[in-house]
Order: sequence, then C-alpha cells, then structure tokens
Amino acid sequence: MVPLPGEAAEGPSPAFLALLDAEPLAELTALDVGTGTGRLALALAPRCRAVVGVDRDARQIDEARKRAAAAGLANVRFVVGDVEVEEYVPFKPDLVVAHLCMSDAIAERAGRVLKPDQVFAFVALHTDHWKETGRPSRFAYGEVGLTRLLKRTGFAIEHLVVERDVQTFETVEQGLAAVAALEERWKADARWPRWVKFVREGGRTLTRAHLAVKARRA
Repeated sequence: MVPLPGEAAEGPSPAFLALLDAEPLAELTALDVGTGTGRLALALAPRCRAVVGVDRDARQIDEARKRAAAAGLANVRFVVGDVEVEEYVPFKPDLVVAHLCMSDAIAERAGRVLKPDQVFAFVALHTDHWKETGRPSRFAYGEVGLTRLLKRTGFAIEHLVVERDVQTFETVEQGLAAVAALEERWKADARWPRWVKFVREGGRTLTRAHLAVKARRA
C-alpha cells in the first residue's frame, strides 16, 4: 500500500503494473488521465509504444515533462487538460489508465474512446479509506457502485480487488502524530476534529483502502 501521508505522490504498485503487463503494451498507446507529475506514465513509457499524460495542473505537467526529459524518454508526452471535461479521442488511446484519479466522468469518457476488447485500468479510493474520520472522500467508490458504473459505461470487469492497510497506534499521541502532515488538509474538510475525537475516545486504527481495477470494453 501507499504510505501516508503522500498517497497521490507515490507511484503505482507492482501488482497494478502486473495487470497492465498482461496486455501487449509494446503495441499500445496509453492515456494516463490525471497524471499529476507523471509517475504512472513514466513507469509505462518503457513498456508502451507511446504514452500521453494529461492533467489540468500546469505546474505538475511541467514537472512531469522535466522527469521524462531527465529519464531520456522520447515516447511520452504531457498535456494540460481537464480529463473530466475534455474528450479523449484526440489522443487516440488503445489503453486508458489512472492512478488515484477516478470519477464517473472519467469512466464515461474512457467508455466512449475505447474500442471493444481495449482496457481501462485504474486505482481508485475505496469508501473505507480513512473511514475513522467519519467522512468518505467524494472521489471514493464501493464495489457495488463501481461495478454498476463500469457496466453502464460499457466495460466488463476482469479484476477488482480492495487493497486495504490498517495502521494501528498505542496512544492518542501516536495517532495524532501519524497524520500530522494531514492536519491542515483535514481541518479544511472537517476531518480533523472527527479524527481527534476518534482517537481520544479510544480509537487506535487508521484505514487506507484502494480499489485496483482492470476492465475491458465490451
């Protein structure tokens, strides 16, 4: 699992890459939606014919371009764009991937651009992620909801696994210290007071949970 607190900053797990390696990547153009600084795109570049990473954050795209140049990767490019608004047709992907960037809009666009037998693979937040704070992320999915979404958008699920990691603490102080880097973020979204209440009332766990999914266009 990805360590706290920098989940979105970490790269894809070997297990997720193994799902993609089962495809003929050397023949495919992959579209990495919500690429951020390009960690998944850069991991796929040596494997794929070509990779395009798209993100609406221009600063992160600039960093991704620098990383690609430093690595000498000529078959990957990065584009500023809103993956929940813009269509994916101009990128002509054979494969759509995402890592901790998932929404109904993304699934719908992947369903419209991919041809039968092509793959949409992603890691998404699960509804149990940080459940001790009492506030599921608006970007989180449960198994049933995600299955319905993929069926509606034209995909058949081949792999769906919940990756769950539960961190435990012995004291209140340990619980607070473990998420200190998240304090400001959690104060902004009302998670912090709920977390403090949880640990002070005896709670000693913090759950991280993701869904790793591979689905094929029907």
